[in-house]
Amino acid sequence: MNQPETTEEPIVLQAEADHFKKNFNEARSEIARMIVGQERVVESTLYALFCGGNVLLEGVPGLGKTELVKALSRVLDLNFQRIQFTPDLMPADIIGTNIMSTDETGTYRFEFRKGPIFTQLLLADEINRASPKTQSALLETMQEGTVTAAGTHFRLDQPFFVMATQNPIEQEGTYPLPEAQLDRFMFKINVPFPSRSELNTIVQQTILKQPVELKKLLNSQQIIELRGILDKVVVVEPIRDYAIRLVLSTHPGTDFAVDDIRRFVHWGASPRAAQSLIKAARVRALSEGRAHVAYEDVRYFANEVLQHRVLLNYDGQAENVSVKDLVERICQELPEKE
Repeated sequence: MNQPETTEEPIVLQAEADHFKKNFNEARSEIARMIVGQERVVESTLYALFCGGNVLLEGVPGLGKTELVKALSRVLDLNFQRIQFTPDLMPADIIGTNIMSTDETGTYRFEFRKGPIFTQLLLADEINRASPKTQSALLETMQEGTVTAAGTHFRLDQPFFVMATQNPIEQEGTYPLPEAQLDRFMFKINVPFPSRSELNTIVQQTILKQPVELKKLLNSQQIIELRGILDKVVVVEPIRDYAIRLVLSTHPGTDFAVDDIRRFVHWGASPRAAQSLIKAARVRALSEGRAHVAYEDVRYFANEVLQHRVLLNYDGQAENVSVKDLVERICQELPEKE
């Protein structure tokens, strides 16, 4: 007699997966009209946003990182702020500060003036140019989505998303992000240089005045509703165990580590990496219209999740070992079932 109830839930879940796929792919295609030749970057950024994570973009200047955030704000109808990080930038320049003002009676009082962090999409441009004290002003917001200033606790409007950038070429006078702060970023994304045809299209859209007008496809409430579908995506025990073994294989002291990991790695990825792998896998499954996670979903963003969380030892740094190559080897050699 209870047969209709048992068959209705998978049908409803599949309908939600199809709904997520439609909205996600429409947003991805619309943003790709503006951001030429960066399909993987656009895809990774959207995945992180729908997961509730943050991204660190690494690439030379002029590759459209700022335009990507602007395109996100237009298509997703979210507020946007940009902060240019410099050595003299202070935490109060990001969070805000108390200012003294007077009311109608002439009485002095302190009033908190909110900084640019009170937004939904925050571009932290060249974050490694600011001091560690200023960099740390983002830690609470990235982890909790809140700001504490002058003893007052502020909750930021959701969705809240931080996209930080850093230039891999110029390292003089910069402050490399500490491991604890790197771990707060769900993805680290390398932005490639455009090809000949892609660069030609970029010039046409900008210099030759052939701009692309983007449509608003989603809003804050719809994004939060789509996020709610993620928790319903099925992750069976073997696949969850595979994600855990993938993270453990980056640690040289575990039984899952390959020889190169033991030789070149000082410390592996944190537990946040396992959480990020599962979250990203759920979004990828939904983006393809599936209500269950497959092994390939876990591997799909393994490099973006793990590359900034694996620390090389002296030998690895001396031999200029690529963490990306190590992660790819792990994905190839780690068996799906054990």
